[in-house]
Amino acid sequence: MASKTITVTKEAYTALSSLKAPRESFSETLMRIAKRKPLSSFFGILSEESGEQLEKAVYELRKKRNEAHRVRIKKIVEAFQGGS
Repeated sequence: MASKTITVTKEAYTALSSLKAPRESFSETLMRIAKRKPLSSFFGILSEESGEQLEKAVYELRKKRNEAHRVRIKKIVEAFQGGS
């Protein structure tokens, strides 16, 4: 098998190294990453109804998470104001 030498920054090497599985070569890692499908390739995979249900579920979860976050922030602010 032929090979090529490439030069990458230390930052790029670190990023690639963090994606490398144990016992996987850098070539294997690069090939695995290169085969990933772009997000646009999944367009239309859900029916319109399923897509709407998913969107609604995500919206509701985000709403609950944001409210819980607001409550936590309020408690932190109150703790700091009460401790002054």
